[in-house]
Amino acid sequence: MKNYKLSTVIILCMFVVSFAQAQQQRGQGQRPTENPLLTSIKVDLDRVFDFLNANTPARLVDRETKAPVTDFKKINTNSIIEEGRFGIHTYEWGVTYSSMLRAAEITGDKRYADYVYERFNFIGDIYPYYVKLINESDVKTMRSGTPFPIIGGGNIALRGLIAPIWLDDCGAMQAAFVKGVMANPSLATKLRPIIDCTFDFAINKEHRLPDRTLARFRPADNSLWVDDMYMAIPPIAYMAKLVEKESPEQAKIYYDEAALQIELFKKYLWIPEKKLFMHSWVESMTYHPPFFWGRANGWALLTISDVLDVLPEDHIKRPEIMALLLEHIHGFMALQGGDGFSHQLLDRNDSYTETSATAMFAYVTAHAVNEGWVDYHAYGPSAVAAWRAVATRINAQGEVEGTCVATGVGYEPGFYYKRPTNVNAAHGYGPVILAGSEVLKMLRENPVRFY
Repeated sequence: MKNYKLSTVIILCMFVVSFAQAQQQRGQGQRPTENPLLTSIKVDLDRVFDFLNANTPARLVDRETKAPVTDFKKINTNSIIEEGRFGIHTYEWGVTYSSMLRAAEITGDKRYADYVYERFNFIGDIYPYYVKLINESDVKTMRSGTPFPIIGGGNIALRGLIAPIWLDDCGAMQAAFVKGVMANPSLATKLRPIIDCTFDFAINKEHRLPDRTLARFRPADNSLWVDDMYMAIPPIAYMAKLVEKESPEQAKIYYDEAALQIELFKKYLWIPEKKLFMHSWVESMTYHPPFFWGRANGWALLTISDVLDVLPEDHIKRPEIMALLLEHIHGFMALQGGDGFSHQLLDRNDSYTETSATAMFAYVTAHAVNEGWVDYHAYGPSAVAAWRAVATRINAQGEVEGTCVATGVGYEPGFYYKRPTNVNAAHGYGPVILAGSEVLKMLRENPVRFY
């Protein structure tokens, strides 16, 4: 008994000493070991940011002489946006602007937001002058054959934001403009005319099936592409958020339209057994080859997540949309490789691993954790594994490797297998910034590690 009491006293003394030492270390500013990913993610993001900032100028030049155009009143059909590595008003850059705003919010690094505001102000400044040019020109908006209007002998800057022909022209940019105005209301004066013009195209002028599903004329009349979920639905949902206070009834109409479009795309393209979307559906086909292209499914994930970010909590369709998001995340998780990557064709692991799809999965899964939609313990590890994979594709210059180039729809697997990857594929940059930022937030708020 005496030995037992002595042992107890010794153990208690050791505990008291250890506790006192820990308190002393805290007093001296020492902290428990921090997850090294918290540092490495920001380093990776900054490398990508520095590359993009240096290679996407927001300046006008003369098409022939390359001389700067600084007096916007003198803009003519020869005035073009200075060429960089990427276009600053394309749908890919709409995603990138959205990602920069999210990165600024999460990291507190205002350079990311400043990047967006500089380019939004520039686009807003030159927009009225190009509107005047187009209104005075012979615009041939052909939906097939010639893909762009012929103005002054060549394509005109900002044409897609002034006279859109399809959703790729304006949808992702419109959603980014709305997010920019929500983050910085001072942009509204310049951007609202662009927002209204591009939104009018999506809601009133884009082609639809008889049941109102937004559709394309490519590769044949009445074709559906999963990609158009992102090009059309978030812009509609975010327009609802933008006008919510000024016009609640109109906002409800737009929220309902966004929810309806998700339901309609699901009707045609969702394959429940796979928990994935097939890439396309064409009305004239009797059989629809089900190819599960990675980035197209990534667009769908982003769409559903973006809509849930703004859809009212009491919206009647919210539970169905949330259930679809979770099923889709599960579809990705089931096919995630041991290296963390998703494949070009998600269910064919002999197709190459693809960066943009992996990044979209990482972002949406981490975002779902951060919003409290899913459990960190069950979903966080997959998001981290996907980010670790993506990070290996950020090279020393800040370029993103392993991103599939622009891709239409195919009807045999080799079409997707043979699509090349390229560091100039603009589709990878926004998703990578989104993924890194959201995983960073998730790890900050959930310090307990399960991987």
